[in-house]
Amino acid sequence: CVESTGGARPSAEAAAGTPSLAEQACLRDVTRTTNNPDVVLISSSFSEAGTEVIVGVGPERARWRCIGYKDGSTAGITSLTNEGSL
Repeated sequence: CVESTGGARPSAEAAAGTPSLAEQACLRDVTRTTNNPDVVLISSSFSEAGTEVIVGVGPERARWRCIGYKDGSTAGITSLTNEGSL
């Protein structure tokens, strides 16, 4: 079973403008956590408590979740990939 990611939109990130500080922090820290520089911003949901950012990693765009804060810090970096089915 192949999971759909909603369609490929390779230039969607560039069209959306500059990522916020919280989004940039998550992209940076997911890159560090996964040791993979091939990351893209998939989505984010702003909150005063912290912005939930979904990052795609690698050619398969494996999804990672991160909470980014406006001071540039992050927390809760976790893989959303169901590794049991790999």
